[in-house]
Amino acid sequence: MRPFTGYQHGINLGGWLSQCDHTMERYETFITEPDIARIQSWGLDHIRVPVDYDLVEDAEGNYKEEGFGYIQRAIDWAGKYGLNMILDLHKTFGYSFDTGENESGFFDNEKYQERFYRLWEQFAARFGKYNDRLCFELLNEITDPAYCERWNHISTTCIKRIRALAPDTKILIGGYNYNSIMALKDLALPYDDKIVYNFHCYEPTVFTHQGAHWVAGMDLDFRMPFASTYAAYEKAIAEQIEIYASSMSQYDPDEVMSTKFFKDLMAEAARVAEERYVPLYCGEYGVIGNADDRSAAAWLGDIGSLLSSNGIGRAVWSYRGFSCITSEDGKSWNQDMVDAIAKR
Repeated sequence: MRPFTGYQHGINLGGWLSQCDHTMERYETFITEPDIARIQSWGLDHIRVPVDYDLVEDAEGNYKEEGFGYIQRAIDWAGKYGLNMILDLHKTFGYSFDTGENESGFFDNEKYQERFYRLWEQFAARFGKYNDRLCFELLNEITDPAYCERWNHISTTCIKRIRALAPDTKILIGGYNYNSIMALKDLALPYDDKIVYNFHCYEPTVFTHQGAHWVAGMDLDFRMPFASTYAAYEKAIAEQIEIYASSMSQYDPDEVMSTKFFKDLMAEAARVAEERYVPLYCGEYGVIGNADDRSAAAWLGDIGSLLSSNGIGRAVWSYRGFSCITSEDGKSWNQDMVDAIAKR
């Protein structure tokens, strides 16, 4: 498999320029330069920086220079500390993976799509010169499989328009069911040799999101260890979760969860990547802080070993928030977790 060189061990900076209240206070204080220095000291090689259109556009689509300035700051900090960076458009006008954002219409509205293309042309014109250490990720987590063909058309059109301004920048594309690994086979064939297929992996979701308040059907007090039987996982999925989740029915119900699950999960994706000669990248993976430390470290270790054995780069979610790695304020961290995500 083609390696995604320079993007093997990374971390997301979620909640900074995306999924936030979009205030100057947030932009100035949530992530600061010492955080980037710390990430470098952990032995990671890149950061993934999610941004919402709200950062750089007002409601009418006029551009906000100060918003582009924060992206430039992130690029500069990454360069100062020898880190590569992925610029991820987490929300565009008319679409968000999070229904709570009340964004809709993107896949049916050509005006919204044109706004998306023009925003990426702005990114390409401003930041394409950093192609040796910056990648573009077109859009975070397409949800409905019904959007598949429309997304293939939109993403290909966007790539063509980016290429006129940034011919050498690597571009990441993910598929439906929230960047499911199973959706990679249905992505458009790589437009050129600088395309990277991107997926997210929080499987088994009932473990990684245990007690998460935003998961429909989840009991906030629900907890389970990673080393549970497949029967226990099937029961928990049926009782606790109402979003897309992989079935465990093909496994011996009395067998305990192991790396075999991740090996099977990644097999088809690896095959698709080999056939299309395209690098693979896991843009998000992680465990909520509700999980016990031993289980979280075991999950990170198991999925990490399978990603490494397949040559798949990744970025854990996240430096702050939904994290078993750092405290809520980001001022302290669990070294065992850091060791599990870093190249040692």
